Amino acid sequence: MSNIASQERIKNYGQYAKNHVAPPLLVLIVLLLLWEWLTSGATATLPSPTRVLSETWELIINPFYDHGGNDVGMGWQILASLERVAYGFTLAVIVGVSLGVLVGQSTLAMRGLDPIFQVLRTVPPLAWLPLSLAGFQHSDPSAIFVIFITAIWPIIINTSVGVRNISEDYRNVARVLNLNGYEYFTKIMLPAAAPYIFSGLRIGVGLSWLAIVAAEMLIGGVGIGFFIWDAWNSSQISEIVLALIYVGIVGFILDRMVAFVGNKVTRGTSAS
Repeated sequence: MSNIASQERIKNYGQYAKNHVAPPLLVLIVLLLLWEWLTSGATATLPSPTRVLSETWELIINPFYDHGGNDVGMGWQILASLERVAYGFTLAVIVGVSLGVLVGQSTLAMRGLDPIFQVLRTVPPLAWLPLSLAGFQHSDPSAIFVIFITAIWPIIINTSVGVRNISEDYRNVARVLNLNGYEYFTKIMLPAAAPYIFSGLRIGVGLSWLAIVAAEMLIGGVGIGFFIWDAWNSSQISEIVLALIYVGIVGFILDRMVAFVGNKVTRGTSAS
């Protein structure tokens, strides 16, 4: 019986690898070969994959070195950026969900606040940076504010849409059961709007990661954005390529983490 179960698991793993691992792996190999071919000539201005690997090998195998100041490994650079994202995104979740519930539940609030939100969300994230630097007089809170103001809009909009789209049957059940405001919020509103909320959270965390990389190029200090800008000033193109790869991988992991939590909370009804 155990042999049959083991064979079934092996079959399932093989099927998963065939359907989900092999296609992107094949595409990645083709892209790397194409990249190597396009940058192998003597006149190529960008480094080839093999050159990037050879020139950044020390950064890859030792990501957590610390020589003092801003001269630290890419592991510390990414962790510094993630710390800023964690603060800014958490604030955006708290404020965004609260305002989204208010706008979705109250027609008066929607009429008063929604036009303002629609105007403010069109402002590019980096346009807020000079204002935040003037207000906070320090780079870290300024970067956190840029993340906050970037991530909050999709959270507000998706939460408000989710609250407005709660089925009338759910509202009737709440009336029949005579639920108070807190019980309605925790047992009806949040579970029903959760798929919309987590869709907004996924958009927000992606925008947060984009915003911090761009903001750190301007504010300096330790962070993956500043690392990219410093590598450009030093003409270290291979280091820029490696940093971009790490940025993409971390952004993908952040999205998958929010999607995983969303699927657990909504029991698979949120977009994956």
